[in-house]
Amino acid sequence: MPRPQKITFREMRASGIRGILIYCADYRCSHSTRALADHWDEALRLSDIEGRFVCQRCGKRGADIRPDFDWDRTGPAGGMGFRKV
Repeated sequence: MPRPQKITFREMRASGIRGILIYCADYRCSHSTRALADHWDEALRLSDIEGRFVCQRCGKRGADIRPDFDWDRTGPAGGMGFRKV
């Protein structure tokens, strides 16, 4: 079953959100991290990049990516925990 398309980075930034939350696709792992989303192209959807991430804890490819509504209050951790491939 194909995953639903998520909002674009343009739409997210238009709402004043610059950070993303990245969750491991394996629900048993539950690893998550935060990152700034400034370097992603505006036309990309959050769902477009989910397959590019590999969890550094369990090694599973894929992630669930969501806007980080509190990105400016706590400061994103700049990509810790996942690597882009």
